[in-house]
Parts: sequence; structure tokens; C-alpha cells
Amino acid sequence: MLENTFQQELEPNRYDANGHCVGPATSGPLKFPDRLDWDLNEELVDIIERAAEDAEKRTKDLQLRIMVHDAFGKGAIKKCKLGPDGFIQMAIQLAFYKEHQQFCLTYEAGMMRLFRDGRTETVRPVTQQSCAFVKAMCNPKTSKEECRKLLYFACENHQETARRAMIGEGVDRHLFCLYIVSKALKIDSPFLQQVLGEPWRLSTSQTPHDQTGVLRTNEFPERLSFGGGFGPVADDGYGISYVIAGENHVFFHVSSYAHCKQTNCYKLGDRIQECMSEMLQLFNTEQQ
Repeated sequence: MLENTFQQELEPNRYDANGHCVGPATSGPLKFPDRLDWDLNEELVDIIERAAEDAEKRTKDLQLRIMVHDAFGKGAIKKCKLGPDGFIQMAIQLAFYKEHQQFCLTYEAGMMRLFRDGRTETVRPVTQQSCAFVKAMCNPKTSKEECRKLLYFACENHQETARRAMIGEGVDRHLFCLYIVSKALKIDSPFLQQVLGEPWRLSTSQTPHDQTGVLRTNEFPERLSFGGGFGPVADDGYGISYVIAGENHVFFHVSSYAHCKQTNCYKLGDRIQECMSEMLQLFNTEQQ
């Protein structure tokens, strides 16, 4: 709906010199909105004020880095015979490892559009293959050829993991359902509490872009949209939203909390761009 509305706004001669829509009105005059009067007691007013203070505090604590990666995009990644999403996820893993010298539980949202009322399933980007690739990239003794091979394996495995999540073969929604049932039946499950209690220090999601094709972003790159982002799930984590826009751009929203001295969205953003360039360099010999 947003893309169609945007496209209509871009059509020429939609407004006159005064900013009014061109053409006759198709409906009568709009009714003036009615003011709503709220009957609030002191307890409810206190709750609202505390909620507003908490929202303001959290907003001020949020750090957000918005990046335009225009050195290359999905066009160059696909020439390397890699999936763009897998490539970016491996770059995020490599960047986090270089910044913090460790791996962490990572969430990626997988769409469940194949199912009626389907929403999301968790894709887990951290795998044995992704860790092997990251460690190889951080080892100066590892050859380009070996790193390239491990990147292929990691991206192929990530693509298969994402596909399985999309067709209902993920694990996290099933585990959460079991947790809800255990609570309803008053059954204590240490396993479920441990699994579902682990913090997601990297929360990531790809925002779809130009799904309708009406924007024609390859023909009109000025119509590219940055999309939106979100905050970290864990206090000592990051929220990373990215938009694979057109053939040559990737937009990033990287967030962290200011009160946490161990995380910095600006540093991690720089790391992500550095790692994407390093990964593309693995294929220079093939492209030449």
C-alpha cells in the first residue's frame, strides 16, 4: 500500500500551483473530527505519566546509526553466486566477532507467508558453517580460496535454514508453543526456561523493498527508501535492520543502548561495511 501510494504521489500533474489535488472531488466535504473527552481517574493518570516518562527515557537511551552502503549491492553479490541475505548475515557475524571476539545468539525474522495467518519464524544465522567462515577470516594463515569456500558453505547453509523456517520446519515457534502449554498446565520445564531465557544479543531483520515493482528503483534510484529499524532486544545487544534496495545499495539501521558501554552501533556499523568489502575481495581473482 505504501509503495502504491508513493508511486501515485510521483505521478506528474497531481497537484495544482496551490498544492490542491487536480480534478473534481469524488465525495462530499469531510466531516470535522469530534473531540474525545476522556474520563480519567488519578490512578490512571499516574500510570500514563509514568509510561510517558519511561518511553522518553528509553528513547533518549537509544543510539541509532543509519548507513547507506553504496560500494556494491545485490548485483555484485549475485555475480559471486551467493544469496544477498546470506552474504549480509555472514558480514554481520564477522563484524560482531571482530568487535567483541565472540559469537552470540542471533535472531533473524523469517516470513511465514506460505501459511494462512502465518507471521514469522526464527532463522538462526549462527551455525557451525558460519563460525568456521568467521574464524577463517580472522586467521591470517587461511588462504583466500579456503575463506571463499567456507563462505559458500555458510551462505548455502543459511539459505537452506531460512527455507526450512519458511515452510514450518523451524524450532522456535514450536518451543514457544510448548512453553505456553507448560504454563497453562502448570508444568515446570527447566529445559524450556533455559532455551527461551537466553538473550538475543543480535536481533536482525531484512525489510522488503519494492515488492510491487511500481517504483522501478533500477530506473529511478531516487525512489529508494531507507525503510525502518528497531531497538535491541537485549540491553547489551544490537538491533540491525537492512534493506537490499535495487542492485547497488544496501541500507542499514544499527541500534544499541547508550547506557551499555560494551556496545556501540557506530563502531559496529563501520565493522559491517568493512567486512562486506573484505568478503567481496575474496572473489576479485575470479572476477578478473
